[in-house]
Formats: sequence, structure tokens, C-alpha cells
Amino acid sequence: MNLEKYARLAFEGIEREYPYYLGHVFSEHQEIKSPKSLHPVFFGCFDWHSSVHGYWLLAKAISILKDDSFVESCRDVFRRNLVPEKISGEVLYLSRNPGFECPYGLAWLLTFSNELKASKDLEIQSFSDSLKPLEEVALKQIESWLSKLTYPVRTGTHNQTAFSMVLIHDWAILNNPEIKDFLERKARIFFGDDSDYAIHLEPSGEDFLSPSLGSAWLMSRVLDPGDFQAWTEKTIPSLGRGFCFDPVQPSDRSNGRLCHLDGLNLSRSWMLYEIGQKMKKEDSRFQSIMDSAKEHRSSGLKGLDSGFYAGSHWLGTFAAYLDFSIN
Repeated sequence: MNLEKYARLAFEGIEREYPYYLGHVFSEHQEIKSPKSLHPVFFGCFDWHSSVHGYWLLAKAISILKDDSFVESCRDVFRRNLVPEKISGEVLYLSRNPGFECPYGLAWLLTFSNELKASKDLEIQSFSDSLKPLEEVALKQIESWLSKLTYPVRTGTHNQTAFSMVLIHDWAILNNPEIKDFLERKARIFFGDDSDYAIHLEPSGEDFLSPSLGSAWLMSRVLDPGDFQAWTEKTIPSLGRGFCFDPVQPSDRSNGRLCHLDGLNLSRSWMLYEIGQKMKKEDSRFQSIMDSAKEHRSSGLKGLDSGFYAGSHWLGTFAAYLDFSIN
């Protein structure tokens, strides 16, 4: 793992206000404000959710890397921005704009919160108290969203239901058993009766997540090994037998949507790895799936060296998440 390389990509964007994609719904006549005015903490990395998971990556780096000038610079970012008065600005925005960044950005916020709480670095751990009011608002909005969702969203981008459910489930394991149980019931309702995924039709041109593997990744967390084996036989029977995903190649890494395919390679890799790990090693699919995971990782990491901010502001997070998943 090259954690410092990944973290430097996030660091370079974490306090870079422009360019920025502002997803804001105007319910009345309002002045158009700058990203930093609306989002006092998460104003960098091109968009709110990338800023959130950029902070997650920096927290990882501070906890693990040697204490040098780069780590101290990361600490300074936390000291400047994760302060109560700035967090209160984020709380106010989220409270006034229900549905904002739900589920993807809010799921990453819970992941960031978990990282703060679990950090072995006492200073970084202390920032979890500052973040708590925002965590509470995010959780309420996630609960409202999930309780009302009748059908899952099966896309390869931010609004994919399964991906966010995994992140929220990981948060709930450590924080809220009732939410954990609720998520597991919802997962079974949404995906338990699935069959015959059309995996040969993936990907769509702007995917950074696999719809089929995202669902399987979630079910690998929810089902015991025997039930998961049966579920995969029903939903993706050809995976690892007659069919394997091939790594994809973006045609233009300067394009913010087309470079999603680098992220798809990375997310496919960790999903394939975790799906394979849930199978028995004597399963005929096991080795093929694990080999595919390695191939996707190798292809996905190439995107980190593109030099284009379109990918560099977020791909470091996906690379780090992958490597922490497999180690």
C-alpha cells in the first residue's frame, strides 16, 4: 500500500475551493453563495462527498504514517476546519436541505465518523466530539430515506442503494444495533429474491460502481456463508465460471465522468475480493474471482497518476479503501 501517495491526492484538494460542483436546491429566491460559505468544512475536493471521504483518508494517514511534515500538515487541516463553529454551519445546511447527499455523501460521513472514533491518534479521536452533531443529523436523514425507499436504486453511480447500505451497516455495527438489524432486513427485502443478474451488460459508460457486485457485496455482509453461496448461485451463477469482468479503460481521464471507470476498477476489485473471501476456497469460482480482483486493482491504480484533478480529487480514497479491504 502507498498510503502517503493516496493521502497526498486528497490533501491537495481538501482546502481547494475551486473548481467545485455545487448541488443545491433553491426553494425560494436566494443569493448564490460560494462553496465555503455554504460548507465551512467540506468545501474542497470538487464536491461535498469527495471532501468528506478525503477527510477520512487524511485521518487514516495521520494514524498510520510516521509523524513527519506531511502528517503535521494534515493535522493542521483538521485543526483549522473540524471546529464546532464550522461544523455547526454544516449542521445548519444539512438540516435545511434534507435529502442533500443522501445516501452517498451521508454514508461516507458515517464512515469518517467511525474512523475518528477508532483512531489510535488521540488528537484525531478527539475530533469525533466536534463531528457528532453532524453525524446525528446525517443519521436521521438516512433513517428517513431508507424507511421510505420502496425499491433499491440499481445504478453504478452515487445513488446506488447497496453501496451506501454497506457503509452505513459498517457504522451501525459499532454504534447502533437497531440500525444494523434494520439495514439487514432491508437488504433481504431489496435483494434477497434477486436472480439472474445481467452482468454481461455492465458497465454503463460513467459507472464507478458495479450494480451487480454492489448488491453481492452487501449480501456478503448480511448472509452467512452457506446462504451467500446459495444466493450467488441464483443471482450471478456465471461469475467466476463462464464469465469474468474485464478491467475497463477510460478514454479521457480529464473528463470527470469518464474517469469514473478508474474508480470502477478499484471498487470492483474490493467487492470481488470480499465476495471471494466469503466463498469456500474449494469453490470452483474462488480462484477466478480472486485473480479478477488483482487485475482490477492493477488497472485501477493507473488512474492515480493521470495528473487530472477530475480523478485525483477522489481516486486516492478508493485506492486506500481497496487496500484496507484486502489487508
